[in-house]
Amino acid sequence: MPTLSQAVSALAPHFAGRLLLPADATYDSQRRVHNGFVDRRPGVIAVCAGTAGIVDAVVLATSRGLDLSVRGGGHNVAGQATLDDGVMIDLSGMREVHVDAKTRTALVGGGATWKEFNRETQAFGLGATGGVISSTGVGGLTLGGGFGWLMPKYGMALDHLRAVTLVLADGRIVRASEQDHADLFWAVRGGGGNFGVAASFEFALHNVGPMVTGGMVAHPFPAAIPALRFYRDLTSSDITDDAFLVTALAHAPDGSGMKMVAIAGVHCGALDDGAAFLAPVKAFGPPIMDMMGPISYVDANTMLDPTFITGS
Repeated sequence: MPTLSQAVSALAPHFAGRLLLPADATYDSQRRVHNGFVDRRPGVIAVCAGTAGIVDAVVLATSRGLDLSVRGGGHNVAGQATLDDGVMIDLSGMREVHVDAKTRTALVGGGATWKEFNRETQAFGLGATGGVISSTGVGGLTLGGGFGWLMPKYGMALDHLRAVTLVLADGRIVRASEQDHADLFWAVRGGGGNFGVAASFEFALHNVGPMVTGGMVAHPFPAAIPALRFYRDLTSSDITDDAFLVTALAHAPDGSGMKMVAIAGVHCGALDDGAAFLAPVKAFGPPIMDMMGPISYVDANTMLDPTFITGS
């Protein structure tokens, strides 16, 4: 059997994308994932430009008995997007988002992030529950459930999934939905993992934005107990499904290291309703920082990005 390097050289002229070996100049930057503590060295990185590239990478791995991993956004804390010695399938070259405003659906590449998803869907005044950190991969978050600001009203990201195109271990390409390969569609929506490589996703969309009400308020750390009690009491009440609030003990985003308690949220209904709902949050304390008000839905989904820095 030829060496892995020889097999890669033979495949490269026909491969839809780039095949990177450890000696290649961009190998080190391409193998990195969001968690800076994860430092693994794949035998080859297959940066796929399309579904055909995924097929070739899967066949390469299975024919040589190599493990493989799949990288979408690379946010998984455990670093499951990469591995030592095997084949890392990198979908970062597959970030397309195609919106059909008439049917309110979006076809999304396996490597797209929520930043790209939100920007494209919002161009049509549409959206779906997605990650609160914009650099999170659409695929990983969706197949893991999918927490986001629209969850109380529309459910999790996974609830918007209408179909997924998968490359199976034998290289076959299938479209799984409630009508086709229904058992496989059930499996990828919570039945576990390792059923195939998700090349693309089809989502149902809702009318959202483009302006919502949201943002963040912060209180000094000594006020944490009353602030958390206020948050508990507010969220224990019968609040509208248009709103989603979270709280956290955090450090000030200005790099000063000051400890604080923050309350962040988004109200996706009418702006007047959002202002009325968030008025008690803005008035409590009062806060030392108040960044709540009318905000674009795109910006609302980036406001927590500074808390999740690449390499941290």
